[in-house]
Amino acid sequence: MNTNRFKNDISNKRITIIGLQKSGYASAILGNELGATIFVSELNINEDIINKKNNLNEKGIKVEIGIHSRLIYKADIWIISPGVPKNVNIIIEAIKLKIPIISEIEFASYFTMLPIIAVTGSNGKSTTVSILYSMLNTKHLNPILAGNIGTPFSEQVLKERNDPGLGNIYILEVSSFQLEHIESFKPNISVYLNISPDHLDRHQNMKQYLNAKLELIKNQKSNDAVVFNEDEKIFKSSFNNLPCKTVSFSILNKASFFHINGKNIYNQNNELLINKNNIKLKGDHNLSNLIASATVAKLMNVKDEKIISVMENFDSIKHRIQLIKKINGISYINDSKATNIQSVIAAINSFNNPIILLLGGKNKNSNFRQLLPHTKRHVKHIVSYGEAGGEIAAAIGDAVRLNCVNSLKEAVASAQKIALKGDIILLSPGCASYDQFKNFEERGNKFIKIINEYSEKICV
Repeated sequence: MNTNRFKNDISNKRITIIGLQKSGYASAILGNELGATIFVSELNINEDIINKKNNLNEKGIKVEIGIHSRLIYKADIWIISPGVPKNVNIIIEAIKLKIPIISEIEFASYFTMLPIIAVTGSNGKSTTVSILYSMLNTKHLNPILAGNIGTPFSEQVLKERNDPGLGNIYILEVSSFQLEHIESFKPNISVYLNISPDHLDRHQNMKQYLNAKLELIKNQKSNDAVVFNEDEKIFKSSFNNLPCKTVSFSILNKASFFHINGKNIYNQNNELLINKNNIKLKGDHNLSNLIASATVAKLMNVKDEKIISVMENFDSIKHRIQLIKKINGISYINDSKATNIQSVIAAINSFNNPIILLLGGKNKNSNFRQLLPHTKRHVKHIVSYGEAGGEIAAAIGDAVRLNCVNSLKEAVASAQKIALKGDIILLSPGCASYDQFKNFEERGNKFIKIINEYSEKICV
């Protein structure tokens, strides 16, 4: 459906927003500020939802929670939160009623004229957009970070409209869920980091998952660019015959701007850029994220000196291989953002010390046996927990020592009983958090709280 008619003027248009998490809340406020008549419908009820409802009510926005009533269909257009699958009954009925349906990033894109860099992939998105934000923060570029990293695009667009000096380019982290309902959304640069089995509980198979990711480039034109990881075989055939410019990056081969030879990274002029030993972030997955970011930076005419400075100084982001504390010689690492198997593998391979791995949560149709070849090197024990705890135990079998508990707190306690000086207790769950937490941030913060309370107790 053509939704372009909503771009220029949405005043007095009736907009139904399905979902009252971060993006739904932000799009409700943006739409209301622009003069639309907003109605928000959220099936869940919790303290956070109730607070958001009260805040929106104070702005004159009508909200229903705990139900999707027939009122949702009295709309000119729907905005769908990323957490709502496209095959639920209410969406099927809305399509039958010919109600246009768009995503939050589509909606927000109508109200900004700034160029957009959009980053997607199965793993490393948050780290990469954070690196890219640092690399593009220059005299001439003033980036605005938004999207799946935590600040909704709609929220930043509203700030930009109220303060045009806020920035001059957007860097968006974009998930496959956010791409399910786009029509005209068009990044100036699209970045594909990698792809591995993830969210197959929603996308059903890898073909559907890849097709959802490829929605990001469907509107790109000849003056736009797609930056992709040529080390991913599936990508090599995905970007043929595109109208836009294609730019590759690699940590294995010579690509468009950079190549690696031994410990050294060289630029497109075959000049030494940096020695890998001088890079703060460790691991091949992070090296790939850095090269991806540097490739985009070169497209934006950022100087090598700036790229080198970021590579030398950028540290990990919260909840991604984050060192919390070292207590009695045992390191506690928070990798709560690892919600799929490839992320867990990357975390395991980032360390050389013995690891006690905390694995669990809500399974996303992942195959935990894929971990086995990577556990042999130095995973000495696995503690599985949560809804997927038993399933993980069955998949691992007796290949690795394992015990299963109910909660994250019990998992930490169990790991502490067997940990020795020099060991790493690594929370890298490989699952969604929704069985016990509302998101990976809450799960990671809970882990941090458990460790800090334990630290205070043994120091008394």
